[in-house]
This record gives sequence, structure tokens and C-alpha cells, in this order.
Amino acid sequence: MRDNSARRIRLFPVVVIAVLLAFLAAGTAANLERNPQPGLVSEGIPGQKVPTATTARLPTQYGGMVRQALADLDALTMPNGGTLAGWDGPWRFVWPRDASFVAAARCSVGQYAEAASVLSFLNRVRPTSGRWAARYAAADGSVPQDGREPQLDGSGWVLWASWFCSSGLDLSTYWPMLRESGDQIVAELGADGLPAVSPDYWERPESSVTLGTVAPLQAGLRAGLAIASLLGHEVPSWQSALDRLSTATDRAFGPSYPRTPDGGADAIVTVLGPPFAPPRADVADAIDHAHDVLTQPNGGVTPGESWRADGVAWTPQTALFALSAAARGDRQTALSILDWLNTHRTRTGAIPEKLNRDLQPAGEAPLGWTSALVVLTAAALDKPLPVPAA
Repeated sequence: MRDNSARRIRLFPVVVIAVLLAFLAAGTAANLERNPQPGLVSEGIPGQKVPTATTARLPTQYGGMVRQALADLDALTMPNGGTLAGWDGPWRFVWPRDASFVAAARCSVGQYAEAASVLSFLNRVRPTSGRWAARYAAADGSVPQDGREPQLDGSGWVLWASWFCSSGLDLSTYWPMLRESGDQIVAELGADGLPAVSPDYWERPESSVTLGTVAPLQAGLRAGLAIASLLGHEVPSWQSALDRLSTATDRAFGPSYPRTPDGGADAIVTVLGPPFAPPRADVADAIDHAHDVLTQPNGGVTPGESWRADGVAWTPQTALFALSAAARGDRQTALSILDWLNTHRTRTGAIPEKLNRDLQPAGEAPLGWTSALVVLTAAALDKPLPVPAA
């Protein structure tokens, strides 16, 4: 009888590889079934026309995309300054996070009156104590009773955006809002120097503190100290809180700065560097690593490693990496990402919330946060953006 043992040994790796490939194919098929391709809610704001003139200082590059983005922000901003995250359904609310970026974007191109309108709305709806609500109704500033918890990161974003606009606005008008936001950050820090658990831009309940809360709070305290100095106020508790928070963040999240101390990469790591904070080599390495890890086959990025694995790219997080690159002097990366965003606008020119696996626009269009980030990035390529001091 012929001995086939050698042949069986040679075939064994082939069989194992075939079985593994079959499992992978089945897993991929199951994942795609669980996460179908998202579609486009709207191609843009109905009936909107991009004006031929604008009060903005248009950047030298991507003028068409920036003009469209500013026009979309005009349309999303109500007469009372409430800036909608998007035009349709669940997006028709004012998120302090998104509105803060809109105010900063306006100031980056010299639209200070428009920025003041946005900040004035936030000033009217500000919490006199406690955290900012996740979102507000634009009409009357009421808080929707939809089960979303208040979000601490709003205190950081509002402080940063207000400081960003300090060269063109009188911030004394907003000092009560800014003081309350800074004091809330201080009140939230525990004995370990980190804030209490809070939802962040992922818009979901969290079981541990996230970088999505920590990074904006650091930026906010830095900016808040600069505002206080500008206005002649002394807030020593803010400096102490910033020192404690910075030390605790490095200890708990460094050197890779993931979403949670034991988690994976998150796009919000960009907020630990310029234009939100002074440059640091370890943070720059973490940002570049996160960009590599989170980039999807379609060219954009997913919010984080623990986000659903559906191959969909989200434009706000993609644009955050563009802004980070521009602010850190990496023009090649910034231009490459802006090219990608510019190429994949909707037929009306709006920047969509997402790009699906087939590179088709998906979700809401336009999305105010992405529009603001594109304006900021284009402005940063023309002239360095201000960065709060350490």
C-alpha cells in the first residue's frame, strides 16, 4: 500500500488557508448584511443658490468648496443665530460642539458678525450650572427630551471657539457663559485629575472617560485662561485644573492617546495638537498613527477602531485630520484630504456626512461640522491659525 503521508502534509497548509478564507468571507458577508450601505438623505438644502459675493476672505485654494460651505452655513444658521447641524429631521438642532466650530470657521475668514450671532445664541441657552445639553432646539433654545445625556465636552468647545474669535470680537459679552463653562470643567475633575464619565461626539452612553471628552476640555481650559487674561480676570483654579488634567491625560492615555485608556485609536486625538494645543512630538506620532489605522478603503476615515466595521467614511473625522495636518505644517496630507472631500461632494456641491463603501455620498448633506472644518483647513493653508498657549 502506498504511503500518502507526505502528500497529506503538503496539502495541510492549503486546506487550513482555504478554511480560514471561507470563514473570513462568511464573516465579511455577515458584517455587510448587518451594516448595509447607507444612502443619502438629501443632496443639499432645497432651493439654495450659492451667492456670487461673500463677506468672507476666501482662501487662495479650494475657493469653490469654501464658498459653497459658507453658503451652506448661512442657510443652516437661523435668524437668531441658532446653527443647525443639518437641514433634515434629527439634524435640525443646535449642537454646542458643531456651533462652536461654525463660529471659529466664520472668524477664520473674517466673518465676525456671523460668528457673534452663533455665540450669542449659545450665550442665551447656556446652562447656568452643570453640563451643556447635547443639543438645543433652534427656535426657542429648549432641550429636546430624547434621552440624550448632557455632554461635558461642550464646555471645552465653547471656550476654545470664543478664544479663537478674540481678535475680532468683544468677549466680555460672553464672560458669564465662559466662566460657567470653565468652572464646570474644574468641578468635574476627580481625584485622579480626569473628568467624570460623559458622552462625547459619538453620541452614546459611555462607561469610562474618553479622549472625546478629555481633549476638548484641555483645549477649553487653555483657551479660557487666555480669555481671562485678556479680560483682566483671575481664575487660578483653571490653571491648576489644566495642570492636573494634562498630567492625568498623559498618564492614562499616553503615549498613543486612544479613545479610552485601554481602547483603540480615535480621530479626536487630533484635538491634542494644533490648532487646539501646542505641538508635541508624541502627539504628532499618535495623530499620524490614528490616521493610518482609521483610513478606510474608500479613502476617508472612520471615527474610531471600535466604531462599527462597515467601511463607511465620516467626513467630520476625515476633515479633522485635514485641519490637524494643515495646522502642523503637513500641507501634502491636508491638500490630499481636501481633494478627496472636494471630489466627493453631492451634485449640489454640499459636503455629505458620510461616504459609503462605493464612494457614494451618504447621510445628511450638508453637514455643518464638516463645512466648518473645511473652511478652517483652507484658511490654515493660507495663514497659520492661532493656537492657545501651553
